[in-house]
Amino acid sequence: MDITNATTATVTAAPAAAPAPLTLALVVASDREGRFGHVVADWFRSRLAERQDFAPTVVDLAEVDLPTSLSYDPSPAVRAQLAKVTPVLEAADAFVVVTPEYNHSFPASLKNLIDRHYTEWQAKPVGFVSYGGISGGLRAVEQLRQVYAEMHAVTVRETVSFHHAHGLFDEDGRHKDPSAAETAAKALLDQLAWWGRALKDAKSVRPYGS
Repeated sequence: MDITNATTATVTAAPAAAPAPLTLALVVASDREGRFGHVVADWFRSRLAERQDFAPTVVDLAEVDLPTSLSYDPSPAVRAQLAKVTPVLEAADAFVVVTPEYNHSFPASLKNLIDRHYTEWQAKPVGFVSYGGISGGLRAVEQLRQVYAEMHAVTVRETVSFHHAHGLFDEDGRHKDPSAAETAAKALLDQLAWWGRALKDAKSVRPYGS
């Protein structure tokens, strides 16, 4: 009996390409003169720079001049200001809001931005980096969770919170003892990446609200 030995070729699958980074809008909420927000935002941007899963764009509300009066037919000047922020929010897969706490709440500038948009927030995750006095801005964050729920956004559980923030950073904006804050930032961004990817994939199968 003839026996033929066949050589079986081994096919090695090419490694799967890494998914494209999620677009992230980093909203710096305070427009207050002398604000501390840019120090906190710059620190958080340094955390983002170490990751490959996000492509961030900053929306700094100190650089956007939006009146508090809302209109369904905004003036050309208001439209020009919205053109600075609306496309960024629309393109974002996820958000991180850097907010202080003013009088147990969040800045009017942030509420103004939220109220001027709707679909831009929908079915996207939102994370929070807060700063303030003894509460570290957490009272502002808890109120924002309710607001963003109304926008059909998903707020992630983990936060980064700076209590008595002015004393935590040196004159060059470096955190004096960053280990705990870095751990919190990683937890926040890990959750944000999971939700961002999950919601983006879900919307590719079925548009939100359909």
